[in-house]
Amino acid sequence: MSNTDRITARRIAESLEEPVAEAANLARKLGLRPYAVNYWIVDYDEMNELIAYDGFQTRYPHWRWGMKYDRQRKQNQFLGGKAFEIVNNDDPAHAFLQESNSLADQKAVITHVEAHADFFAHNQWFGLFSGGRTPNAAAMLARHADTIAGYMADPEIEREAVERWIDTIQCLDTNIDRHRAFASASADEPADIEIDDIADQLAELDLESTVVEEVFDDEWLDAQRAEEESATIPPEPEADLLAFFWRHGMAYDEESGKAVEMTDWQRDVLELLRREAYYFAAQRMTKVMNEGWAAYWESMMMGEEAFAGTDEFLSYADHQARVLASPGLNPYKLGKELWEYIENTVNRREVCERLLRVEGITWRNFHDVVDFAAVQDGLEPDPMVAAVDPDCLDALDPADPRVDGEALAEARSGGIDVERYPWKLFTYRGMAERHYSLVKPQNRGFLARTSREELERVSRYLFDDSRYASVDEALADVEYAAGWDRLFEIRESHNDVTFLDEFLTQEFVDDNDYFTYEFTRTTGDYRATSTDYEDVKKKLLLQFTNFGKPTVTVHDGNYNNRNELLLAHHYNGVMLDLEQARQTVERVFDLWGRPVNLKTIVKELDDHDLEVAKRRQREPEPTERGKLIRYDGMDFSVEDVPWEAVEDVAATDVDYDTKPDEWLA
Repeated sequence: MSNTDRITARRIAESLEEPVAEAANLARKLGLRPYAVNYWIVDYDEMNELIAYDGFQTRYPHWRWGMKYDRQRKQNQFLGGKAFEIVNNDDPAHAFLQESNSLADQKAVITHVEAHADFFAHNQWFGLFSGGRTPNAAAMLARHADTIAGYMADPEIEREAVERWIDTIQCLDTNIDRHRAFASASADEPADIEIDDIADQLAELDLESTVVEEVFDDEWLDAQRAEEESATIPPEPEADLLAFFWRHGMAYDEESGKAVEMTDWQRDVLELLRREAYYFAAQRMTKVMNEGWAAYWESMMMGEEAFAGTDEFLSYADHQARVLASPGLNPYKLGKELWEYIENTVNRREVCERLLRVEGITWRNFHDVVDFAAVQDGLEPDPMVAAVDPDCLDALDPADPRVDGEALAEARSGGIDVERYPWKLFTYRGMAERHYSLVKPQNRGFLARTSREELERVSRYLFDDSRYASVDEALADVEYAAGWDRLFEIRESHNDVTFLDEFLTQEFVDDNDYFTYEFTRTTGDYRATSTDYEDVKKKLLLQFTNFGKPTVTVHDGNYNNRNELLLAHHYNGVMLDLEQARQTVERVFDLWGRPVNLKTIVKELDDHDLEVAKRRQREPEPTERGKLIRYDGMDFSVEDVPWEAVEDVAATDVDYDTKPDEWLA
């Protein structure tokens, strides 16, 4: 970095000191408890490098980083893309701000990052990797980089061999057991116990001869030997392919044409990249939740709390619109909408529970007797909380649980710019009332849309020990923080799959115009097929289950008693791309060193049935068949297998096809 660059970076950093500090303060006022964040000022090229490196400054040498850098640079140059932020999961977290971005963009990034850092710190899926300890990811990745660079520099190891080995491992880096905490592959390795050793130990125990003859006789030992020899490896299907290959795999030696033991460097690199796969797994598993969480709190801080100044708001609105309007399956948009919907539904339930305790209101007459306009007015936050007048600070009561007494005293003495930072005067409870979702303009009418089914469900679990004489009395007891409290609970325990499965409803789909579409063979194009929430959920879960990749497990390390490997694709109604499957099996061969088999299920269509279906304007029904792909190091073969051989990996209740029945032939 030149002196001019350093001066520029220092000037920008100094201008951002206050926004960084105040964004962290505001985040904590809203109930967030993020990791501390270190912010770095970087230029355009450095930002592209960081994006290519997955948010870290140091990664192991490999050609793919250059490919990702070139793609990112061209995307910015030719497609109008713009890098706003990148932050990594670490304690402290590290976030990078591009020096060419406007102040409004920088503030948006800073508020977005604070929410990410909160999610990193409290979501249990991130805690799986570190076991609840500090991730220390930057140091870990730097150590991995040094280790792999050392192997590449070793004159006895070919650099190309190391890169090819990394290529092979990267093909399988999503094939880990993402629901388990990370543990070293060697830690999971079962100890080998020889049957002859057991016989010797029995002799040393000096047991009575009658006990040995009746319980541990030669017949029992022979049975144990037979069981050991016939035992399947692994005993149960193994989801962590990388750990399995570390324990049982061999490298294929092209010169000798046979399997050989992995070298120390090969086993070491395999375990290092497996560790990195587990570290990045949580980010892949929570993309919608995490980005939605950050977009939700960023919007509240920048817009509702006016962290974006009046001269910056239009720039920020453009920034937010570009992020939320990104094409394709947009995790920012989907996540933000779903978090907002959950907040609204929790708050609505809280209000309904209060109103259903009012004398004369039941779930049957709820919509007839409740004046929703009056309820809406009754839920409006206290004017003293909603808008702070710097000239009326004496009217605020420091004993009020919504008011931060220490901050109020400081403001009265002139130590706080109340006009600029009014939120400093409030506690979490005060902020929850200040931002109560049901009174926001975009959510008016949400309470009135409560279905009779939901009202009946709520009333079924109400106790009659607390009744209200009037609606006003009931509304006075509404807990304004109920929605936020529930959001923080969900943030701790869910991942994208459970998040979508539990909270995506028909009401959400209708409100946000989600639908499914399918490719139709009769017309050769895509058609909208359904707006049913179960269908929408199916399609979304398909995108996020196992990171949207096929689920493949190890079923047998001694297939057909020939030391061949049997992998199984857990078919979910979506068949493999057989060409890509072949390429992957070829890579797996490099980690096994012996023939590799992959069983799967494919859909086949008869040409005659397809023609008949087209004439009838109906979709043909494919036939599902079991297939076994085999690669022996030289040749591929694909053969039919009986249904019984693939029945254990066939889809049961899970079907991602959303074509209406009337379309089918």
